Amino acid sequence: MNQPMLYAFSSVSITAGLFLLIMVGNEIGFRIGRFVQARTDEEIKSLTGAIQASVLGLLALLLGFTFSMSMQRFDARNHALISEANAIGTAQLRAQLLPERFQQETSSLLEAYLESRVAAGKVELTAFEDRKAYNREVARLQAELWTLAVNAAHEEPSPVKTGAFINALNEMIDAQGKRNALLDMHVPEVVLLLLFTVFMCSGGMLGYSSGLSGRRIVAPTLMMSFLIALIVFIIIDLDRPRRGLIQVDQRSLEVLQASTPGGQF
Repeated sequence: MNQPMLYAFSSVSITAGLFLLIMVGNEIGFRIGRFVQARTDEEIKSLTGAIQASVLGLLALLLGFTFSMSMQRFDARNHALISEANAIGTAQLRAQLLPERFQQETSSLLEAYLESRVAAGKVELTAFEDRKAYNREVARLQAELWTLAVNAAHEEPSPVKTGAFINALNEMIDAQGKRNALLDMHVPEVVLLLLFTVFMCSGGMLGYSSGLSGRRIVAPTLMMSFLIALIVFIIIDLDRPRRGLIQVDQRSLEVLQASTPGGQF
């Protein structure tokens, strides 16, 4: 359950730090540009402008690529939660197909399982011990449910009744495993670090180009840097399940829990 290094810092602090570094890089680039301005001819200035455009184009490419990766992972986690809610609901319905003496205990275990999954969805990924405790509880409930399903199949080996419940239970277990796996899937940290590096280099290039011209371009540079930093913030926040401003909506599981006997919403 080891998390990437950047996960220890909040999205806001990373973005704010990155923005400050851009401004520092821009100022350093401007001073260097001013220093070499007198020894730079128009051809070099034109070439510098072309390089600046290339760096900004590379930055745009990386932003689009990284945003797409983080959005795909966010959507996958959202779909996985909905799939798990549907799988649990199906298992609850098909529990009524079991022999009568198994129905009550199975329904109670499924309610406890649903409650555990709702609670686990509110635990931060950095709370390793709490996550382990919930995973152990979920594994225990899955084992008990599977034992009941096997016993019911031995007593009434009907594919239409017990077989339908076993299929639903298997899908429920698979959905839980898939959702857990998606929680640990992030945009590779090396991609984020590359994005940050290109972002800082672009700030330096903007400052250097301004220094060569001898004039500061403050407002456009600040606006562009702020907008890019805002996009970076969205990328990081999307990539952080159970942390940050953008979160997967847990309502599917909560509505299912409220619809069960004794459930509260």
